[in-house]
Amino acid sequence: MGVRLTTHFTCIGRGHGAPCLPATREEWEQMRREPWLADMCRRIEHGDDELKHRLPVWTPSCAEFKDNHRAAADALKPLNRLMMDFDEKGHTGEIVEKLKDAAAPDISGMKILLVEESARRGTHVLVELPVGMDAETAQQLMKEATGFEPDKQVKGVDRCIYMVPEDHTRFVSEQLFAPILGTDLRGFINKDTAGYAEEKSSVSLKESRVDPCQKEFPTEFRGIAYSAIISEFWSRTGGEPSEGERNKRLHQLAANLRAICDNNEEWLLEVMPSYGLAKQEMQSIIHSACKEPTKGSKIIDKIVDALRLDDTTQESTSTLPIITPSKLPIGLRESLSGVPEKMHMPVLCSVLPLAAAYADQVEVRYCDGELQKLGMMSIIHGEQASGKSVCKHAVNIWKRQLDQEDELARKREDEWKERKKARKANEKAPEDPKVMIRVVPVTVSCSTLLKRLKNSCGHTLYSFGEELDTLRKTNGAGSWSSKYDIYRLAFDPIDSEWGQDYNSDQAESGVVKVAYNWTMLGTDGAVRKCFKGDNIENGLSSRILLAEMPDTAFAKMPKYGRRSANEESRIQEAVTRLRSYTGFVDTPRLRKAIDQWVEEKRIEAAKDIDRVKDTYRRRAAVIGFRCGVIFHLLSGLTKESKQCTEFAVMMAEYAMTEQIKTFGWALQNQYVDAQTECIRHGVNHSIFDQLPPVFSLNDLAALKGSTTPRNSLIKIISRWKIDGWIEKIGEMRWEKTKTENDRMTNDK
Repeated sequence: MGVRLTTHFTCIGRGHGAPCLPATREEWEQMRREPWLADMCRRIEHGDDELKHRLPVWTPSCAEFKDNHRAAADALKPLNRLMMDFDEKGHTGEIVEKLKDAAAPDISGMKILLVEESARRGTHVLVELPVGMDAETAQQLMKEATGFEPDKQVKGVDRCIYMVPEDHTRFVSEQLFAPILGTDLRGFINKDTAGYAEEKSSVSLKESRVDPCQKEFPTEFRGIAYSAIISEFWSRTGGEPSEGERNKRLHQLAANLRAICDNNEEWLLEVMPSYGLAKQEMQSIIHSACKEPTKGSKIIDKIVDALRLDDTTQESTSTLPIITPSKLPIGLRESLSGVPEKMHMPVLCSVLPLAAAYADQVEVRYCDGELQKLGMMSIIHGEQASGKSVCKHAVNIWKRQLDQEDELARKREDEWKERKKARKANEKAPEDPKVMIRVVPVTVSCSTLLKRLKNSCGHTLYSFGEELDTLRKTNGAGSWSSKYDIYRLAFDPIDSEWGQDYNSDQAESGVVKVAYNWTMLGTDGAVRKCFKGDNIENGLSSRILLAEMPDTAFAKMPKYGRRSANEESRIQEAVTRLRSYTGFVDTPRLRKAIDQWVEEKRIEAAKDIDRVKDTYRRRAAVIGFRCGVIFHLLSGLTKESKQCTEFAVMMAEYAMTEQIKTFGWALQNQYVDAQTECIRHGVNHSIFDQLPPVFSLNDLAALKGSTTPRNSLIKIISRWKIDGWIEKIGEMRWEKTKTENDRMTNDK
């Protein structure tokens, strides 16, 4: 049998109350596979801090305690192990890679036994120390190996660690469970733990088991979790208590909370956090608070009312994909730093087209076997004052390198313009420097855009527009409508060409490969005005990655954090990484995942006879695939990870859902109009019957009306031709077949 790892398992729904009980390897592994543990950690990660103190814990530095009492003085089988904490969130993957580079699992004699993400997505690294190495030396060596500094606080053998789910584990060595050989345990105690072992632990766990028949108290009040109420109480009263004020602040909490716990001391003991205080001390605090005359709590009443209002007025996020920033690669992860959870997807969708523009020298093979480049366009839409500026801030950081390069290029171009303007009449004009400028305004004229593309040296241009409505209202060159074809071609940049030809020297002429990504922000109304009629059916709507800002009606003001200088620096590292890739990048796992997804959606659409879903699933799959490629490139791994394929599928699903939600009704109406004309209703109803035996496209347009898009007319004629009702006899001219003429005569 392997070493029995002492664990302190806390019952579900109860605080630390059970004694330390030895556990086998099987019990340890089984605990980490429990679904409720994964759910607890997910809730903690999303801000439910009160739950953290109710997680099960285990003691990695000691195999057995006397009488199952977790205290340094009662350690019977201490282990020469040190658990190092890295509090900075979201870097576990990088730490693992650094440890691999440093020839783990052996660093300067230290054996790496376990690497895992903590409940809040920090990092735990458990090491076996060689004889003679102290904790400070081990921490310094770990800092040199990983580039990250662990918590310097020295811990004793009785230290407990919160249990995390199995999927948080990044590396585990068989030696974690190796048996302890021999009976002399002194070699397992280093100088830190030897001195500390003489001290008594400040945490007493000499408590009886929790009686399974003990009364269960409600975990919610009027539909609001007590943990949420407590969290809001701390935020309104100066934050969680520090170590020196725990007793006073917990007494204050109990005095207010008892009003919604029936003044029941047992109930309060269950729902209140302890912040490391022993059960007896918590009982004393609660008893003291409950001795006072019973009265209500105005602050608790206000908190409950506010939280219930949030529940009924704020948009539900159940349909939104849950994004775990720590699972994202460098660059994307830092883009979400300080961003409210409901805005994660809009921010991601705003930076992905720019990330794709940086990786413009990459080619990938799609599921259909064709080569692709990373063309991408996104629109972030929401009502006024919905917080769209959070996307602008992220894009500005990503755009820095291009902005700096363009600034020098524009300076050269301005100098050339000044020389050209200042030259004398008989002087030859200075030669155009043909500078490469990659960031262009969304209102750029088609002529200037052509010039920028000609001088791009095969690189992708990028635009960021703060107001979609401004672009729509631009009536001159560069307007929304004049770029429909350009935008559609830009989605497939590997072989798409666009150009114009003018005799005038004042206008740019030529034919270029179209490589142009953009991100635009706009209101819901602007999106509706930009996507009408033929702009829905012509394919532009299916090429757009849409993201919707959360509904802010009657909602509290969102709280934004600030990215640190280090986080901004890491975004620049991500940019540099994307720019370093050239040539073909093979992504077979991504192809397989997206191919499977798009086939599943085809079957769903076929079963529902849903032509709208069938249309939008196709390019949503392409969008998701390209997002997955960006994820893979940023990860720096040789093969696509599971997180990468999951991200790609998530983005494909989200892209399709948002396209259908925003454009589906208009596309469905066009399908209905077209389908109606393919059905014979008789002489008085059918458009077909009202046409002459030989007709033109204009004849059909006259009957359908001026509001019918040209593409819809072509689609109607195409269906008639497929059904054998007509034959083409000339340019935009068709003749009804004899069979149809005969049927028409018979109908009459």
